[in-house]
Amino acid sequence: MSTATLERKPLTKKELAADHPTWCPGCGDFSVLALYFKLIEKRGIWHEKITTVAGIGCSSRFPYFVQAHGAHFIHGRALPFASGISLSRPDLHVCVFGGDGDAFSIGGNHFSHTARKNIKMTYVVMDNWVYGLTKKQTSPTSPIGFKSKTDAWGALDQPINPIKQAIAAGATFVARTTHTNPNHVLQMMEAAMDHDGFSFIQCLSECVEFYEGAFDASNPRKGGSFNLVPPDHDVTDEGAAYKIAGEPFPGKFGIIYKSTRPTKNANEAKINSDAQAKMKGLKDWQILQKNFDRLK
Repeated sequence: MSTATLERKPLTKKELAADHPTWCPGCGDFSVLALYFKLIEKRGIWHEKITTVAGIGCSSRFPYFVQAHGAHFIHGRALPFASGISLSRPDLHVCVFGGDGDAFSIGGNHFSHTARKNIKMTYVVMDNWVYGLTKKQTSPTSPIGFKSKTDAWGALDQPINPIKQAIAAGATFVARTTHTNPNHVLQMMEAAMDHDGFSFIQCLSECVEFYEGAFDASNPRKGGSFNLVPPDHDVTDEGAAYKIAGEPFPGKFGIIYKSTRPTKNANEAKINSDAQAKMKGLKDWQILQKNFDRLK
């Protein structure tokens, strides 16, 4: 290892920050961004070893504000793009950010399939129960009765339960937190990054412009309660996890479900390794000839 590598210092927030965030004053997403910087600083991760990916929405502006490799991708398609990065570059920390619309509406199908394939990445969804970027429409997580530009009479459709959906789809790490508890957000992000598999975090993030007070019931400073997952909860027990996920709002916060299952990254690496072993010592034209012969 070179002297230059040994002397390389961890990044500072100033070195990590790019453009000034353009969210509305008081938006919960500011908290998540600040803690993302803190996570990178604490872990001593360098620019070229972290990738920030997002779709479309207020929260999906994340890549603009982080001085590192990343992409602001198509609406709802952040996960398949991030999957390609994760599978092709196992040396990178792949972190994906989105909102309830990007993740559970147009991106709902990709959410399910990325979870079931157990592709290694950390997915943080800043759930504010409303479409904020397009100025107040009902989202997949909006509660029944919520009045918006698309449901002026009040939402009638049953909202999805992101935690239940993640567990059912096959996510191997499922956690829940809220932007009003920064220490807890950082704990969940650290645990998610350490997990070998698809890590999903639902982070309540208040939209102060179009759904002010949505999460007051989970904020002790506003008369609510922040209840942690019981210390005796078995995170590997899927049934127990569903039970916690089904509790009425504000529910519990913390790691709700965690299991160990081979990742798609590991499975595909083995396929590649086995295939290369069979062709060891052969020249390119010989490998090509073998493939052609197999088609006869």
